[in-house]
Amino acid sequence: MELATLGGGCFWCLEAVYQMVEGVESIVSGYSGGQTRNPDYRSVCSGTTGHAEVVQISFDPKVITFPEILEIFWICHDPTTLNRQGNDIGTQYRSIIFYHSSEQKKQSEEAIQKASANFSNPIVTQVEELKEFYPAENYHQNYFQSNPEQTYCHYVVKPKIDKFLKVGFKVKSRS
Repeated sequence: MELATLGGGCFWCLEAVYQMVEGVESIVSGYSGGQTRNPDYRSVCSGTTGHAEVVQISFDPKVITFPEILEIFWICHDPTTLNRQGNDIGTQYRSIIFYHSSEQKKQSEEAIQKASANFSNPIVTQVEELKEFYPAENYHQNYFQSNPEQTYCHYVVKPKIDKFLKVGFKVKSRS
């Protein structure tokens, strides 16, 4: 198994999409990239900790590669808006890839170059080495699956899932 740690706005959106992807074994929503130890949701949302909302994805590289994980990342959020995804505004919603190895750093930079052709505005996604990852509170884990009728899930998360499903990546069978 390998890890990928990505921030692309609210972690509920990324989590819901990656949970469907064949080869993804687990996803933990959490926080990375800040200066406060053991942050919580309230402090991260205040914008004072420097953390981004992220998902940490455990995946089988024999089934899905890190570059393919990043292809999905570009589908799930707008990497051209600085510190913002839709109505979610602040550094905690920034587009960021936290790499786990020098190979992931290289692949992230290559993926940004490749994806740039698909966007009319420049990609502002940051690429940083992962230093710390803090899991979010339990009620943030598996959020969409637990709250599909919640307003945010219905109007923000579900359209991202629908967009992903149209692209044609292999998804897990629903058994």
